[in-house]
Amino acid sequence: MLTTRTVIALGVLALASGCGSLNPFKKEDKFAPAKLEELKSGVPARMVWKHSTSKAGANVFTPALADNSVFVADSDGVIERLDAASGKVQWRSKTGADLTAGVGVSPDGKLLAVGAVKGQLMAFDGSGKALWKVQASSEILSAPAVGNDVVIVRTVDNKVTAYDAADGKKRWFIQRVTPPLTLRNMPGLVIANNNVYAAQPAGRILALALSNGVPRFEVPLSEPRGATELERVSDISGTPSVYEQDLCAVSYQGKVGCMDLNTGVARWTKPASSDVGLGVDQRFVFVSDEKGAVQAFAREGGASAWKNEKLAYRRLSAPVSYGRFVAVGDLEGYVHFLSREDGTVLGRISTDGSAIKSAPLLSGPNVIFQTQNGTVAAIAVE
Repeated sequence: MLTTRTVIALGVLALASGCGSLNPFKKEDKFAPAKLEELKSGVPARMVWKHSTSKAGANVFTPALADNSVFVADSDGVIERLDAASGKVQWRSKTGADLTAGVGVSPDGKLLAVGAVKGQLMAFDGSGKALWKVQASSEILSAPAVGNDVVIVRTVDNKVTAYDAADGKKRWFIQRVTPPLTLRNMPGLVIANNNVYAAQPAGRILALALSNGVPRFEVPLSEPRGATELERVSDISGTPSVYEQDLCAVSYQGKVGCMDLNTGVARWTKPASSDVGLGVDQRFVFVSDEKGAVQAFAREGGASAWKNEKLAYRRLSAPVSYGRFVAVGDLEGYVHFLSREDGTVLGRISTDGSAIKSAPLLSGPNVIFQTQNGTVAAIAVE
C-alpha cells in the first residue's frame, strides 16, 4: 500500500497506465511487449566477451570504466576489475556485505565505491583492497560519484553527502524535501566542472560545489502535474548527462531538455516521460520512454529528429550513442541497434534472456551491458 514517504517500485507505476495489475505484461493485456520483427538484412552484432556475476535481485548495478578496465559489482557483495578489451578478470574482491548500488570509480581507476545494505558506503583501492567503510543516513540505490578526492552519494532520504576519498570522513551534506511518492530507481549523480549535479525528485536538478556543497543552482526541468500523488510523480530519471557545456536530463511524466552547465538556464525542453534516463552525443539527445519508444531530439534546440515505436512496452534501458547506431537493452536481454540518423532497427543480439536495466557503457569499439541475471556482455557491431 502506498503511504506518505513511500518509495514506489516501477511495477506499481504500471497502474498509472491503466494496466490494473502489478504484472503489466499479461498476454491479454494491450500493454504486452511488442513482438520482435525479423531483421532480414540486419547488421552483424557479435559478442566480444562475456563475464558472469551474481544476480542483481531488486537492485540495478551499472558497470564503470576507468584505466582501460571495467569495474562491476553484484548483489552478493563481489566487486571485480576486468580488462576492458578482453573481459579477463584482473582481480576479484569480496566486500563482506550484500550490495545495493555500484560501481562508482575515479577517472584514474585508483578508487572505487559501492553501496551496501542498510546504507553502508564502502571504498576500495584500484587493486580491490578495502580502504574504509561508513554508515550513510539511509539506503543507497544509485552508484556513488567519485572524483576530485571525494566520494558522493545520494540516499533514499534525498540527502547528498560528500566523504573524503582518503579516509571516509564526512565533508558536507545537503538534504532536500522528498515528495510523498518517488521512483525507487534512484536517480544518479555526475561530477563535472568542479560541481556535482544531482538528479532530484519533482523534476529538479541540483548543482553543488564539490569543495563545500554550496548550491550553485537548483532548477526545474519539469513541474509535477496531476490530481493524485501518483500522477504528480515527476522524478528525474537515470543520471544527468554532461556534453560540452550542456547538462541534459529527462523526467518521468515530465520533460526532456538541456540546460547551461554553469548557470542551469534552460536551453530547451520538450514533453517526454522516461524512468531510465537518456543518452547524448554531439548531435542528438536520445530517450527511451516508459512506453518503449526511442526518440531522438536535436541537441541544439530540441527539435524532434525521429521516433521509433517498434519496441513498445519492452521496458528499454537508457540508450547510448554508439558510432552510427543507438543501442538499447530490453526486458528479455536483447540489445537492439537503431540507426542514429532515422531510428530504424538495424540489428540485435541476445545476451542471457534476463532484463537489462542498467545504463550501457561505451568502451572503445565495444558497448557493454549488464543484465539482471549478472551477465556482463561486451558487444561490437561490424
